[in-house]
Amino acid sequence: MNSKKRNFTPASLERRIREIDVRVAQYLAELDTRDCTEASIPAATAAELQEKIGALHERKSRYESFRGEMEASGESQRSETDPDSRSMKVYGGVDVCYNVQTAVEEKHKLIVAHDVTNDATDRDYLSPMARAANEVLDSNHLQVIADMGYYNGPEITACLDAGITPSVPRPRTSANAKHGLFTKDDFKYDAGEDRYRCPAGESLTYRFSTVGQGRGMRYYSTGACGRCAMKARCTRSQQSRRITRWENEAVLEAMEQRLKSRPELLSRRKAIVEHPFGSMKRWMDQGYFLMKGLEKVGAEFSPTVLAYNLRRVITLLGVPRMMAALAQ
Repeated sequence: MNSKKRNFTPASLERRIREIDVRVAQYLAELDTRDCTEASIPAATAAELQEKIGALHERKSRYESFRGEMEASGESQRSETDPDSRSMKVYGGVDVCYNVQTAVEEKHKLIVAHDVTNDATDRDYLSPMARAANEVLDSNHLQVIADMGYYNGPEITACLDAGITPSVPRPRTSANAKHGLFTKDDFKYDAGEDRYRCPAGESLTYRFSTVGQGRGMRYYSTGACGRCAMKARCTRSQQSRRITRWENEAVLEAMEQRLKSRPELLSRRKAIVEHPFGSMKRWMDQGYFLMKGLEKVGAEFSPTVLAYNLRRVITLLGVPRMMAALAQ
């Protein structure tokens, strides 16, 4: 695992460079002070300060080199120990590491697809992992259950386009909820009229559309906010309350209703997916990668998955039946 102190972002590099400039200025001021009392100060002390200044300049040059490389590549992070690793949130804090992806089938808890990435989030991996699992299982009605980290409208749509039914809970990230204001959930959408009904009973109608990050968004508002007695509970803006709707949001609404009708799906997901991770980390002592570089780490993880699957098959079938199946 990489040390977090050896992982850099543009902001952390700027901070470290500023800190070096401050320390160099302090050392130079100390040298000037000692020049005035040179007779009573050993010469070695001044030499030591010059050595420290030289080391700081060398470190600053290295940081500036990292900053230039990141600006040229467009990367948002750089790690000295393993350039492919990234700082990401993990259980219990933040580590500089990799992001392991697995797709686990429900009946036997075998890993049917896996990958290792250095993306800090799972948002872009729902459909790739679902399609990879479907290729192995060859199912005509594959259902995929994932946690809210995979919630991404285009990825959910991509699953449906591939004949895969996804079930992903929606994260609750509304800033209004944190301030005790009405959230989008308090506005009811009427598909037939293409309008929202607000908590005060007013209609928010379609006003205009935009396209951002490849997603078409529709905007709804009403002219009644200015005279509404509930405005203080609805928005902090001086303007009217505005509701945005993704052009394919009906897909997300249908999925949310599916989860509400089958709340046990999320509990099943934990039992299915956490079993392999617990086995690999605890029973197999594979909680850390030993290799460096995305390609090598991916290669390191593959035999771990193979060993886990073999262990599961031996548990389920026994060695004689497994060997007989392999022979066929």
